[in-house]
Amino acid sequence: MSENYTDPSGNTEQFRAFVHAPEGTAPEAAPSRLPLIVGAVVVVLLVAVVAWLALG
Repeated sequence: MSENYTDPSGNTEQFRAFVHAPEGTAPEAAPSRLPLIVGAVVVVLLVAVVAWLALG
């Protein structure tokens, strides 16, 4: 398997380019799952109310 990574300390020019390169953007945080959980609870409650009204 070939390795595509080039060590920036291999020569001075590559090292300087590596040091002065802008840093990559930080990974974004995962979106909150709270709205999904609240929505699921609301759906379950609505189904329970409809079932209670239909059977009651």
